[in-house]
Amino acid sequence: MHHFTYRNNELYCEDVPVRLIAESVGTPFYLYSHATLKRHFLIFNDAFEGLDRLVCYSAKANTNLAILKLFESLGSGLDIVSGGELYRGLKAGFSPDKIVYSGVGKRIDEIDYALEAGILMFNVESLEELELINERAGVLKTKAPVAIRVNPDVDPKTHPYISTGLKKNKFGIDGKTAIEGYNAARQLKHIKVVGIDCHIGSQITDVKPFIEALQSLKDLIEEIKEMGFKIKYLDMGGGLGITYDNESPPHPKEYARAIATSLKSTRLKLILEPGRVIVGNAGILVTKVLFRKSGMAKEFVIADAGMNDLMRPTLYNAFHAIEPVVSSEGLQITADVVGPICESGDFLALDRKIDNVKKGDLLAVMSAGAYGFTMSSNYCSRLRAAEVMVNEDRFYIVRDRESYMDLVDGESIPHFLEG
Repeated sequence: MHHFTYRNNELYCEDVPVRLIAESVGTPFYLYSHATLKRHFLIFNDAFEGLDRLVCYSAKANTNLAILKLFESLGSGLDIVSGGELYRGLKAGFSPDKIVYSGVGKRIDEIDYALEAGILMFNVESLEELELINERAGVLKTKAPVAIRVNPDVDPKTHPYISTGLKKNKFGIDGKTAIEGYNAARQLKHIKVVGIDCHIGSQITDVKPFIEALQSLKDLIEEIKEMGFKIKYLDMGGGLGITYDNESPPHPKEYARAIATSLKSTRLKLILEPGRVIVGNAGILVTKVLFRKSGMAKEFVIADAGMNDLMRPTLYNAFHAIEPVVSSEGLQITADVVGPICESGDFLALDRKIDNVKKGDLLAVMSAGAYGFTMSSNYCSRLRAAEVMVNEDRFYIVRDRESYMDLVDGESIPHFLEG
């Protein structure tokens, strides 16, 4: 359930008409429902009631400070993949000892930042990374808490670009190499082994791949314990999918039951890293129709939001429902909904049945709360969109729309080019 509903043919976010927000803020903008965000987090967290767990929201899905602050206030931890996400997390008030650092390409400055902050643990993705973290911890005269990310070679049956658990993926290391890593950790003075990590992909709509991954880890966990390591954490990552179109993802309770059954004998604290499942359906992208155009073979609806605002349709051929903000309940057309970017790949939908909209009408691109703004860019020197959060009958701008000045902030013309 989300809090985007129609009343008398007009789309509301909670108790605020989306049209009124557009008139005040302009378009395009991302719009988030506070009630939906809160509800989704609590449902996910409560599904694991009775298990020793820490839910670490996956920041990469949506890093707006207001959203981060909301989850922090609900007791969430944070899963990060960059120094920038660490900065945002700390800015939002997350305790460093509830922050887990994942990602295959951690730089020295990012590792140092995380060590100085005192994060819960690093999810290590290669043996060279393990050595570097040890080296940096030595320089900083501390010990680095680590888990090794194991690649279980499980097919998550999702889009290949967001699959992360197959042996051909760049993430993690195989079980044999992981044992080598744990053995190597014995000789590293500034490493403290605290856990094991696994993440198989994103937008997964079946619990079976998660269970397969967990089963493949159980023998490995026992082997690690027999090596003398007293590991505390099992990080199962995130990846639970949402409904964009016709998908039928499992309820978090079904997901939790399946994991709990497999976990019984491990006695480890479970770390979970949900992202999309929490924020995906809690946000929409609102855009205005600029023009209608009838081509020889296609009908086009040209909107003021494009691939620079929402990359997923272009990158993954991802489906996002497109609904009118004010519905006429009249004729429908089949059209490509495209943006202003100078690329043929700039589209929000292809051959889509939508309302017979006209210039000036507003459209809502649904299920855009995850991997929307965070993947947006300034391509073609477009201004990045505003972000707005609704709480009951009021709305708040939680990110200003960029200005033209923002586009050149930090740039300079060297003196030799001056006239």
